[in-house]
Amino acid sequence: MGDISIEQAFQTLRHMPGQSIEDACIDHHRGLRTGIPEVIYGESKTSKQIISIATAFLQQNTLFLATRVDPQKANLVRDVLPEISYHEQARMLTCNLHEHYSKQTRGDILVLCAGTSDIPVGEEAKITAQALGNSVTSHYDVGVAGLHRLFSKQDEIASASVIIVVAGMEGALPSVVSGICSCPVVAVPTSIGYGTSFNGISALLGMLNSCAPGLAVVNIDNGFGAACHASAINRKNTPDTLQDSGSTV
Repeated sequence: MGDISIEQAFQTLRHMPGQSIEDACIDHHRGLRTGIPEVIYGESKTSKQIISIATAFLQQNTLFLATRVDPQKANLVRDVLPEISYHEQARMLTCNLHEHYSKQTRGDILVLCAGTSDIPVGEEAKITAQALGNSVTSHYDVGVAGLHRLFSKQDEIASASVIIVVAGMEGALPSVVSGICSCPVVAVPTSIGYGTSFNGISALLGMLNSCAPGLAVVNIDNGFGAACHASAINRKNTPDTLQDSGSTV
């Protein structure tokens, strides 16, 4: 194991479990406790706040994820921290991602989107799941208006460990997918649709009222939450799992 000085031990332990900075207290141990590290919700934060938080993560050489970051704010962050990547469709900032897929996963996560307009939520789910160490495949515009498009993906649907299904409008696609596969399905209603979709409430209610068994539903437009749930399902329940997840704290 080796020896370290008292000062070195202090420097190592002083941010455990939390590091207080201006406007935030960073939970560096969340990944160790839950397998999912702390992730920054960027929509209501300023670029200065995101930079401050990101700097604290990068100093620890740990996974950094920020969701709901618009392009203008992302450019300001990257001007200061160019090592951070921006995923425009997903509206996410990332750094220190897994170089390899975790050995502690059961299989592949499949992300399906009903329509092209649902892609931003699907991409948020995809980037998040990949950042958590999962192998992810995605197929977009495979909604119920043309079921032949979905059925052409049946081999991948049958082999997936978990499926995330993203849909707006009437929200029917998750029920269809859940009826033709044996793995868990995580449904994500989106705010895409005309007036009576009520910004995703119709899709949400349709998914909650699905007759298909094995279907879980997250909040409207919550691709991030769907990916976290799918990742938790896909993670093996072994003693090494949380230790492995510690690389993403």
